[in-house]
Amino acid sequence: MSAPAPGTKPLSSAEGFVCGGTAACVAVTVSNPAEVAKTRMQLQGELAKRGAPKVYKNALDVIAKTWQNEGIRGVQRGLGPAYVYQILMNGSRLGFYEPIRRNVNKLVGAKPTDQIPLTSLFSGAASGIIGASVGNPFFLIKARMQAYSPVLPVGAQHYYKSSWDALKSIWKAEKFRGLVRGIDAAALRTAMGSSVQLPTYNWTKNQLISRGISRGDSVWTFLASSSVSGLCVLMMMQPTDTVLTRMYNQPTIPTPDGRHIGALYKNPLDCLWKTFKAEGPLGWYKGSTAHFLRIVPHTIVTLTANDIIVGIYKRVRDGSP
Repeated sequence: MSAPAPGTKPLSSAEGFVCGGTAACVAVTVSNPAEVAKTRMQLQGELAKRGAPKVYKNALDVIAKTWQNEGIRGVQRGLGPAYVYQILMNGSRLGFYEPIRRNVNKLVGAKPTDQIPLTSLFSGAASGIIGASVGNPFFLIKARMQAYSPVLPVGAQHYYKSSWDALKSIWKAEKFRGLVRGIDAAALRTAMGSSVQLPTYNWTKNQLISRGISRGDSVWTFLASSSVSGLCVLMMMQPTDTVLTRMYNQPTIPTPDGRHIGALYKNPLDCLWKTFKAEGPLGWYKGSTAHFLRIVPHTIVTLTANDIIVGIYKRVRDGSP
């Protein structure tokens, strides 16, 4: 049997993990200021009736005030744990998506290379849940760091000197349970986004190439496919993203048996209901503009960078020009 042509051999899970994680780190450097704005907008007026005083007017106001009062360190709060989370979450998602999809296709009697909507959605959700579960402690730390402001605080405030200090503090107070707090909301959020991110990206990319609109190796193909994917992710994720931010950032109270429980919410559904009851359905969509400013560039840079990095890696690995 002849060897596969250079560049056509699929990546292993480990190779996909490294390439995906590297691409995600490039993206999060660009998108983190919008993530800080999103987090603070989602926490502003938490469980308060309409008309409550506001610290920030909108996403751009958050970034402007944060820069003015806290400098570059403020707009890039949580960048350290964000890097670790992106490596773990996106490395897992991008690394496991194709192996899962190919194997699921085989199980249903299809070719591994076929793009089947249902198997693609399942594979996206499954790989996303794996990544969210592995990266949960660092997403929790990131959210708390981004919410913290010594000048214009919103929501509960958790001060940590570093990611390591955060891990030690949470472990000391709550042990393992504290590090996995909100993992159910994280899995739901990521499953919603991941189920559409890679399938819509691949579908759009295949349509552009098959219809002769653009070439497969064109940056414009990557950008257009990523833009469509980013918009789909935003539509699917926003309510669960607000829930996750609030679940992570809520204060905890000790119980007689030594456990710590959330002071505001019992679980994701409880958070959804209480937010709706106090703030109406628009409460679920707080920070939507900031989320858009974050998710679209982040998706574009992640998927575009991943395609470029994978292409370079395959050329180096296979010795092709």
